[in-house]
Amino acid sequence: MKVRHGKNRPAVRSTGEDHRATPFELFFDLVYVFAITQITGHMARERSAGGVLQGLLTLALLWGAWSGYTWLGNHSRADEGLLRARMIVAMAAMFVVALTIPEAWADGPGGLSSPLVLVVAYLLVRWVHLTVYAVAADGDPGLRRQIAITWLPLLASAALLVSGALLGSWAQVLLFGVALLVDWAGIYFTTRHGHWRLHSPAHLTERHGLFMIVAIGESVVAIGVGAAGQPISVALLLAAILGIAVAVCLWWLYFDVVSRAAAHRLGSLRGERRVSLAVEAYTYGHFPIVAGIMLTALGIEGVVAYVDDGEPLGVFSALALYGGAALYLVGHLLFRFRMHHTFGPPQLVAACALLAVAPVAALLPPLAGLAGVVAVLTALIVVETRRYAGFR
Repeated sequence: MKVRHGKNRPAVRSTGEDHRATPFELFFDLVYVFAITQITGHMARERSAGGVLQGLLTLALLWGAWSGYTWLGNHSRADEGLLRARMIVAMAAMFVVALTIPEAWADGPGGLSSPLVLVVAYLLVRWVHLTVYAVAADGDPGLRRQIAITWLPLLASAALLVSGALLGSWAQVLLFGVALLVDWAGIYFTTRHGHWRLHSPAHLTERHGLFMIVAIGESVVAIGVGAAGQPISVALLLAAILGIAVAVCLWWLYFDVVSRAAAHRLGSLRGERRVSLAVEAYTYGHFPIVAGIMLTALGIEGVVAYVDDGEPLGVFSALALYGGAALYLVGHLLFRFRMHHTFGPPQLVAACALLAVAPVAALLPPLAGLAGVVAVLTALIVVETRRYAGFR
């Protein structure tokens, strides 16, 4: 590893091929745990398509920021010197973002403007990231040029985010969506054949696996949130058990084979091919998977919260539960195709089955609706376990 010293700044130490996630990076993720819980809570309170859209836009903001620091931590050690000090600043700013989420789309009376505070804190997270990345890239003209180019879509999206925060209502939703499109598309197209560096594939895959656990953990948290204040009953206990079963299925489908095969594939590549695959399959390709987990957690919370009401599951919870699980599987299909250029018919069949059953599930009791998701995911696990027994 090379250690670079500046005259007036702490050392920034480069990573190597064998670099893994550091304890400080796990600590850094704690603010995202809180933020994800806030997003799910917002969608649960709104219980509308608009609320879900707002939640997913907020999640996309968080995901872009987290991905940037993951790449930075892959390039230089996150637990030392300048990088650690600046990541602490980013943690504080991201916690401010999380605090504003309940009023990010409809500012309450009194105090500061929550949408504007969210945007300012988020932009601080992003600007700190690019500034430190430029310092870490000292001696690498290609990487420094790549970082300089990245400022262009970020500044354009910043103007749109600030405008949206000031206008509010549906103008905010529209401008936030356009801002994300400008930011993500701009970075993607300037990254192709660019000069980003991926020192350690193991670090990148491990960091994404850890974020997956954070997201799946939200399914477990959703059970507790939905059960809060309710008397313990047989129906509530069954709903909790089925909710845990869904979380286990989501974990199994990713970690039993998919993550290991993908890590092996990424580690076998070098240079531009490795960077391109990492950007497309992980930085961009994992977002639908994470979004699917979030929506599934939202559906689980709805089941647990209303399991004793004697009412059907309802359209909102059914679409969140079944649509979220289907999106999760579609994300798997896209990830697998980009990683291995292969197609997974069992996953496609399972995703289609979930979407087909969703309208019927809305009319079923909540327990039956949740049990249906468990049945489909369990069947898929059985098929894939047998199919990939040799690899496992």
